[in-house]
Amino acid sequence: MQIKEYLEKYQPTIYKTFVNALHNEKLSHAYLISGNPGMPLKETALYLAKSILCDSPNPLACDSCITCARIDEGNYPDMMVFDGEKDRIKKGDIERIITNFDKTALESKGIMIYVLHLVETMTPIAVNSLLKFLEEPGKNIFAFLTTENEAKVLPTIISRTQVFRLKAINVKKIINDAVSAGVFQEDAELLSIFYNDPESIKNNIEEENFVIAKQALNDQLNAMLMSRDDAIFTCQRLVEPKMKSGIVTRMYLKLLSQVFQDLNNLQVNGEIIFTCYANIYEGLLEKLKNLDKSLLVIMSSMKKLELNVNTSLLLDHIIFEITKGAK
Repeated sequence: MQIKEYLEKYQPTIYKTFVNALHNEKLSHAYLISGNPGMPLKETALYLAKSILCDSPNPLACDSCITCARIDEGNYPDMMVFDGEKDRIKKGDIERIITNFDKTALESKGIMIYVLHLVETMTPIAVNSLLKFLEEPGKNIFAFLTTENEAKVLPTIISRTQVFRLKAINVKKIINDAVSAGVFQEDAELLSIFYNDPESIKNNIEEENFVIAKQALNDQLNAMLMSRDDAIFTCQRLVEPKMKSGIVTRMYLKLLSQVFQDLNNLQVNGEIIFTCYANIYEGLLEKLKNLDKSLLVIMSSMKKLELNVNTSLLLDHIIFEITKGAK
């Protein structure tokens, strides 16, 4: 499934609104695409931007013309992209946009576009520079901004943009669509807590950080089924050595927190996300105590990661706490 199909199937209001604006030549000079982590924010921004420049939109970007190909390759001089996920967007980045777009467009279309992914990562000085540029946009200059946390975006920026809010898709539907696209059930379920569209799930099943976090989780859960000593030993000898980066550790703890959310839900006959662990859950429910407190321990530990605490000590603390009183 490509981004066009994602928008048409899962975000029909945004799709129709932009198609009509493009067809009637009533585009806003700036758009803010807002959504939860895991949603294809950057992909949506890039696709909508590409639709304005496409040689043969039908009704949005065709993804096959020369212009679309050049944009995909990053070889279109009148389109600038800054990714706040890779590096914080700074004042110098905004100044580059202003300087480049103060000149005549290099392409015959005469349209210039800039994309800022995750504007909440911008430095305060960069935000001030952007505000001035948004207040007085030049002719045929369009902006596409994205955010995973709209509350962190200044109201003055929001007021100067047309906001497109991506609607969260039901997790079960995402999982089913990913499985229909050829993803194994286990991978679809585990990745569904990171990505809210089946295409992203399919594209990340072999991503190294996920593969490591998934193996660490499986090792830890199987050890917890055996005994508290096995759980502690596995944590120290198998899990901790795998946590070589903050990304892997965060993924592992997020997976672990969903396991305990599922266990808490099972206690009240609620729905679970990781049905692939149904058999393991039966054993864990018999062994573990204080599941609600264990979930709180894991979630509070995830926040401590941002404070550069010792990862091994943190993981030791978690496993000691969640296996207290285990049979």
